[in-house]
Amino acid sequence: MDGWKVEECLNSMIILVDSREQQSERALKRYSLFSVPYRRQKLDYGDYSAVFQLDGEEKQIHAAIERKMNLEELSGCFTHDRERFKHEFERASADNASVYLMVEDASLEAVLNGRYKTRFNKKAFTASLFAWIARYNLKPIFCKHEVSGKLIQEILYRELKERLERGDYG
Repeated sequence: MDGWKVEECLNSMIILVDSREQQSERALKRYSLFSVPYRRQKLDYGDYSAVFQLDGEEKQIHAAIERKMNLEELSGCFTHDRERFKHEFERASADNASVYLMVEDASLEAVLNGRYKTRFNKKAFTASLFAWIARYNLKPIFCKHEVSGKLIQEILYRELKERLERGDYG
């Protein structure tokens, strides 16, 4: 794809926010960090994705970000919500999507050392996280919640740019 066409597609990017994500003050602060438009709609997987215009047609990128507010929320996904969580990643895999797992206010060291407020065994938590990474080609991102909005935009922008330049969209 020509450079000008790539730029045109990138400039048309709109971030999609899953309509099931709760509207909270913290979420609104996150959205305010986007320097591109966003809209809420139901997503088949992930909490964030993006669309862009190509030859007058709107296309959704094959990338998503699954955001968790902390390790406690993530541990619930690996325990009592495990089947639902698994099916979401299976849908993303079937769509050949890149999936990023963004965990706010957390670190890999905290998982490994059991520094979270659930009874989920640290060995089981670590095993689940790394199994998901291997099984679904998951890309984990640990960050402060104050920067998650900027990271969401940057990840989606770079995913779109790379896919456009490699010719994934024609």
